[in-house]
Amino acid sequence: MASLAARPRLDGVRVLVVDDSPVVLDVVRAVLEQTGATVTAVDSAERALDTLQGERPDVLLSDLAMPGRGGYWLIGQVRALPAERGGTTPAAALTAYAGPEHRASVLRAGFQYHVEKPVGIHELVDDDKGRTVFVQGDRADAVFFVQRGKVKMTVLSQQGKQAVIALLGPGDFFGEGCLAGQPVRMATATALTEASIVRLAKPTMIRALHRDAVFGEVFTAYLLSRNIRMEEDLVDQLFNSSEKRLARILLLLANFGKEGRPEPVVPKISQETLAEMVGTTRSRISFFMNRFRKLGFVDYNGGLQVHSSLLHVVLHD
Repeated sequence: MASLAARPRLDGVRVLVVDDSPVVLDVVRAVLEQTGATVTAVDSAERALDTLQGERPDVLLSDLAMPGRGGYWLIGQVRALPAERGGTTPAAALTAYAGPEHRASVLRAGFQYHVEKPVGIHELVDDDKGRTVFVQGDRADAVFFVQRGKVKMTVLSQQGKQAVIALLGPGDFFGEGCLAGQPVRMATATALTEASIVRLAKPTMIRALHRDAVFGEVFTAYLLSRNIRMEEDLVDQLFNSSEKRLARILLLLANFGKEGRPEPVVPKISQETLAEMVGTTRSRISFFMNRFRKLGFVDYNGGLQVHSSLLHVVLHD
């Protein structure tokens, strides 16, 4: 992940954020404050209108769907104001609705920008492939959430051996050990592809868990599902052959067995990384991949395509 020094700076920019979700407010505030912006956060359109006229922010960032009066009402009221009272304040709509028709509706209403939820750092800060999010031994002071792309978690032994312990994708949290009192990072997190990652400082994460029951349920469900995955990984490592472990990893990378549509094309991943994940040598990975290709389980047409027939390798004794 790009260092803070490399991120776009918003020093001195005053941003008014309005959303009825405490979690969204906390996330957006955290992202903007990391870039130097001064953020005022409110939870209703009425409060936002009063605040805008009183504080005269440089930018308005508003949710559209809120209880009672929403973002469309707010932008209509703002644009009806004279310029000296904030009527020309640049505004961005924060919405879960995507697509050109929704963007056009937002722009017609008086917003200059359309920002899709969930808000990712990629909307405000760029993260590059290969950048390190944190390093094993760093101070543990935040939780991270992957919104786009993939992140690799690796550990390094005292003897210098490295192993990949997890490959994370959209919807995954990592770094949550700090919530349980973990003082330093036990692994290194690196962006395997171009990724959008939200950093939630430990106090922000704790506050969100206490305030928002729905968010707490989502986070707990994630921890439980990951615990099940870790048990499956352990059984796989103890009892399955290297070939079966590789097949299972490829299927997981392609999203087979998860909710949503399978992704036939796996992001570019080196055989060295696959070897670290499987726990074998690169030459063995090359041998198995060539065999999978000859059997029609995988293809290399513009990227690695994994077919559901690869399940045969996992299920066959």
